[in-house]
Amino acid sequence: MPRLLIVFHSRTGTARQMAEAAARGAAAEAEVRLLPAGAAGPEDLLAADGYLFAAPENLAALSGPMKDFFDRCYYPVLGRLNGRPHALLVAAGSDGTNAARQMARIATGWRLREVAAPVILCTQAQTPEAILAEKLVPPGELRRCEELGAAMGAGLAMGIF
Repeated sequence: MPRLLIVFHSRTGTARQMAEAAARGAAAEAEVRLLPAGAAGPEDLLAADGYLFAAPENLAALSGPMKDFFDRCYYPVLGRLNGRPHALLVAAGSDGTNAARQMARIATGWRLREVAAPVILCTQAQTPEAILAEKLVPPGELRRCEELGAAMGAGLAMGIF
C-alpha cells in the first residue's frame, strides 16, 4: 500500500480539520501518516511516496511552524524526493495565494510534482478576535479536502503519481 504523508500546522483548527478530512479521503487507498509540522522530520518525508501539506497563511506567507518544518528538512532530503507527488491545503483569512506561491518554490527546489491545484479555504477572518478564534470548517469545504485526499490516495495506489 502506498504511503501518504500529511504534514500540517494549525493554530485555530482550520488547517488541522482540512488535513484530517484529506486523511479520511486517502485512507481507503493509502497508508496515511498525519503529523503536526513540529513532529515531522526528514525521515518521515523519505518514508513516504507522496505528500499533502496543510497550513495557514499568516501575513501573506506559510505559517512559521510550517516554514520551520521546511527549513529543518530542506537540505537533509534535497535531491532525494525528486518526482514525488504533492498537493497543498491553505487556510487563509482572505487570499492564500502567497502561501501557495511559497510552497510552489519549495516544491520546485525539492523537485516535487504538483498533482492538484492548491485547495484554499478563505475564512474571511479580518479582526484580531476573528483571526485568533477557533474555527469550524463547513462540511462543503471539508468535502473538497476529502476529495483531494481521495485523489492523492487513488493516484498513488494506481501508480499514476
